[in-house]
Amino acid sequence: MPVVRPSDAVVHEIHGARFVSYATPLSGSKELCAWRGEIPAGTKAPVHTVNREEIFHLLTGDLLITLDGRADRITAGDTVIINPGTAFGVENPTRRTATSWVTTSIGLRAELADGSVITPPWAN
Repeated sequence: MPVVRPSDAVVHEIHGARFVSYATPLSGSKELCAWRGEIPAGTKAPVHTVNREEIFHLLTGDLLITLDGRADRITAGDTVIINPGTAFGVENPTRRTATSWVTTSIGLRAELADGSVITPPWAN
């Protein structure tokens, strides 16, 4: 049974946010990926369309989440289910960092509005 210690997690930064990945194929996972997201105050990530279902659980803070153009404010303890093909955006309009826990299946890709595709290393 692989145990991933905090010191073994791999950190990636993109679009002003920090992703701390724990479960990936490199750490022994066969089907799922999981990471902690750290979204600093004032961060607004670009809207992107995902090809895999994501489960986004907010651990701390408040965020403005946009799903297919509909915005909702979420608070610590809320969970957002992002279905494949959904346009998803995250904004932290507050003055403190928010943290999340995200789980998805291996092979996640995100397409930005300009057509560019991101293959996050923490989800593959």
